[in-house]
Amino acid sequence: MLEEKLKDAIVDELKRQAADRPQALKIQGADDVKRSEELTVNGKVDLGALVMVIAGSVAGGP
Repeated sequence: MLEEKLKDAIVDELKRQAADRPQALKIQGADDVKRSEELTVNGKVDLGALVMVIAGSVAGGP
């Protein structure tokens, strides 16, 4: 359960970042990650934002 919640939080945040900066970040396989367990990330990731999302997910945030 926790693993699935973390995975969803990470993928959603990476998709959000890619939507905000499509020229700087490309995500492939995000829609198929539940089946394949693989995700390709090309570009710059805002690690601080990603960490906050993960921490919020573990702490029970939205």
